[in-house]
Amino acid sequence: MFDRSKRGEHALLIQPHAGRLEDDVLEEFTDLARSAGASIAATLTARIDRPNPSILIGSGKLDEVKAAADATGADLILVNHALSPGQERNLERFLERRVIDRTGLILDIFAQRARSHEGKLQVELAQLRHMSTRLIRGWTHLERQRGGSIGLRGPGETQLETDRRLLQKRVEQLQKKLEKVEVQRTQMRRARLRSELPRVALVGYTNAGKSTLFNALTGAEAYAADQLFATLDPTVRRIALPGGSVVLADTVGFVRDLPHDLVAAFRSTLSEAREADFLLHLVDAADPHREERIAQVDEVLTAIGAGDLPQLLVFNKIDRIDGAEVRHDGQDGIPDNARRERVWISARDNVGLPLLQSVLGKRLGLQHVSGELRLPPSAGRLRSRLHQLEVVRSEATDEDGWLLQVEIPIAEAEKLAAGEGGEPIRAMLPEKLPEW
Repeated sequence: MFDRSKRGEHALLIQPHAGRLEDDVLEEFTDLARSAGASIAATLTARIDRPNPSILIGSGKLDEVKAAADATGADLILVNHALSPGQERNLERFLERRVIDRTGLILDIFAQRARSHEGKLQVELAQLRHMSTRLIRGWTHLERQRGGSIGLRGPGETQLETDRRLLQKRVEQLQKKLEKVEVQRTQMRRARLRSELPRVALVGYTNAGKSTLFNALTGAEAYAADQLFATLDPTVRRIALPGGSVVLADTVGFVRDLPHDLVAAFRSTLSEAREADFLLHLVDAADPHREERIAQVDEVLTAIGAGDLPQLLVFNKIDRIDGAEVRHDGQDGIPDNARRERVWISARDNVGLPLLQSVLGKRLGLQHVSGELRLPPSAGRLRSRLHQLEVVRSEATDEDGWLLQVEIPIAEAEKLAAGEGGEPIRAMLPEKLPEW
């Protein structure tokens, strides 16, 4: 086994694929490598209809990778695929260079980005779990125990066994520390629940602009940059909207094929999304693959138990689209469901934020319409529904029917107005949403 180099920033990228290779897959992998601090020496694609169980790619492609690494001086091989411990060791043995798979690469980026105590603990735990499967003969100092001849008998415990035991001990320590942090976070979350403020979580594909929007809405100074996984640690702030206040949480960005170890390690961060009342699903409007990104985020949300939460799609970065304007695509005409309502904004330029706040306030039922409502005797069903919603403040009866003083969320009022006999409610609605 070769001695692993401590260097490793001049990288050769390998993109395995089966069938047609999508351009955005390779582009995202390149961005991940650069986000980790690597300079790109070369990029090779490798078609693998049936993965080689020992080296993933074919032997001919492996020779090509070795030649390209020698020619470019690459000291690191990055593979955009999950590698088994055996595949990783075999590739390193033949290529005589460090080999890191997709999971290891994302873990490295997370290690660089983590800022809070909790985030650092979560990253270290994920790294150790990933490393635990790669201890077997992975390094030259992990000698196997020998015995049977004088002078060749090994110690009572091999270095490999010692490392594995110490690693497991550290994993247990991290788990206990994270459990304490989770208890504190749960107590804070319960305090927010007692305040009865609606909870809104910002979710979306990495680099969609979540932290930039969070800062614009809250006046906070969360770290934001044009790079993948710019921020990992959840940040929570209270913000004012038309009709009331909400609690807004910024969360870690999602990415295709997010490693399961990371999903498990960042359970407290992702719980901000899972336990929210409403999701602002941020989308890079200038991304040509934005519909695929939406589907990938929805897939992760389903995996963490947040797939059924109501959403508002926020198409950000319209400043990068020629002729794009702030607008609100309501539910009418959208071929999906109510979650596909869309607002188009630019968080960087603070463009469209009043519209977003108004729509969000409406969706959360914070915006109300109030006034006097005259119902004829034939509107008994509508009167009953208003009482069920507990929006009737006072009521009087005369020969013409009922005279009610009501205060009703605009969202509920629009539903009632759209139904049969909803004309009295329709007359109460403003022609346009109040701006904020």
